[in-house]
Amino acid sequence: MVRIGLMPERIFHFHRRKFLAGLGVAAIVPALRRIAAAETPQPWLLEAMPGAVALRPGPATPIWSLQSPGQALRFKRGSQIEVIFQNNLPVPAVLDFRGLDGAPAAEPLTSLLPVAPGAKAGFAVPLRRAGTFFGSLRLLGDVAALSARPFPFVVDENEPVSVDRDEVFLVEDWRLRADGTAVAPGLDPKDAGMVYTVNGRISPDITVRSYQRLRFRFINGCQRQVIALKIETPEVWVMALDGAPSEPFLARNGALVLAPGGRADAFVDAAAQTGSVAEILLHDGSAAHPIARLVTSAEPPLRPVLLPPSPALPSDGLPAQLDLKGALRVDLALAGPEWVPPANFAIAAGPVFQAKTGRTVVLALVNRADRATVFHLHGHHFRLLDQLDDGWKPFWLDTLAVEPGQTQRIAFAADYAGRWLIESVGTGWTAPRLVRWYGVG
Repeated sequence: MVRIGLMPERIFHFHRRKFLAGLGVAAIVPALRRIAAAETPQPWLLEAMPGAVALRPGPATPIWSLQSPGQALRFKRGSQIEVIFQNNLPVPAVLDFRGLDGAPAAEPLTSLLPVAPGAKAGFAVPLRRAGTFFGSLRLLGDVAALSARPFPFVVDENEPVSVDRDEVFLVEDWRLRADGTAVAPGLDPKDAGMVYTVNGRISPDITVRSYQRLRFRFINGCQRQVIALKIETPEVWVMALDGAPSEPFLARNGALVLAPGGRADAFVDAAAQTGSVAEILLHDGSAAHPIARLVTSAEPPLRPVLLPPSPALPSDGLPAQLDLKGALRVDLALAGPEWVPPANFAIAAGPVFQAKTGRTVVLALVNRADRATVFHLHGHHFRLLDQLDDGWKPFWLDTLAVEPGQTQRIAFAADYAGRWLIESVGTGWTAPRLVRWYGVG
């Protein structure tokens, strides 16, 4: 087994050939149904409900989850969906989509108010871009009675992509008490043990065929934890980050570093030798944990040789250039009295900033804490700027982990009018989730 060295305290700086610290469904979804784009919105029922997950031998652990029984997990770019959110939990809940740009009707707290137990809400969502997304109940879920699982879904490109399989890989972390119950985020875990799952399972095997090309949609579904995922294969090509296409680049040593809520689409080619095993390891900053295995089956190879490297994914319509000279510039400390828990959020408190539609915004994210803080921007994707503020990295993000005592600069085109949240949360299990908002229009 190849072991990952200790994760450095510094989260990381991106480079096209370097993916080190800074980004700061109960099984692998084998056959997600494709839904053709339609002129009228497609109804999609999402239910918040009690559930259970097997985290140890014996009875399953009670949890809360977001589910879509018998409904699609895949959609087409350019389609619209009519979401019907049903709250079957005993507490108010609000639905939060990670990564959907320009969907003001789906924006939690500024547009979508918490839904009472037993009630439902409906709203339309335009699927402007392809990518890897998930819905979540976590915005109001801290210190709740039970931990809540997110619900991944995919918006497909309209152009063909040269892969044989397309797999969601959702990583989650759990703090498990001796009696088998799970500790909710925001509460002191005390001596609770740590358990990691992949798509709700502990250490699953993923069977592949020789020379098969897989597109893994890695999702860090951990509550607060920045993680590194290492795949024991010769090449791992990163094709998209946070649901947006990137310039393809090789993950250094096959390792991906993801902030909580971050996503990475990676192309991986299965080994030639039948029976070979490639482990997928998770490093949480203190130890490496085997969390899944790629097992090459005895079936005949899918093709005689490996496929050539894939070109970049189709453009998603994000701008090629940003006007940094004429940008609205805002210094934003990631903590302070203006930040409030989501349950205390109020529009009347005023925005962090107000930008005219189409103007470039540059945010200087200042982390004065003694540990990494995760920033998430709703409504838009952003570029991570170079240290000299004279360019940007060749990818788009919506989530970034900022190192302790550091400042990172990001830029985005404020293309979508509305009121949008920004989130800040430390990387400790008990760190509070905090929010503010910004306006475009």
